[in-house]
Amino acid sequence: MGMQVRLETFADPKVLGIAAALTLAAFAGKQVCGLAVKKGYNRLAIGLGMVPRGEVGLIFASIGKSLGAVGDAVFSSVIIVVVLTTLVTPPLLKWSLEKKS
Repeated sequence: MGMQVRLETFADPKVLGIAAALTLAAFAGKQVCGLAVKKGYNRLAIGLGMVPRGEVGLIFASIGKSLGAVGDAVFSSVIIVVVLTTLVTPPLLKWSLEKKS
């Protein structure tokens, strides 16, 4: 995956804006899903636990890029989202589990 990323796209404000919007949507969407859990469970922890995008996002981004449906800007944005959600979620999940204890 890393070989497909054009590193200069990370300096483009448009790419960073798309990545920020997608990351916000990733967190917000999973938190909304976490609200469907019945009372008594840690909804915040459940929502945060679903956030990481990982390999599925990478696979779909790669397929989209190989088919020409996804350009360099969107592909780089998806890579940023995958990295951010993968790195930020564990500390947030730990915090949410400690908070409810």
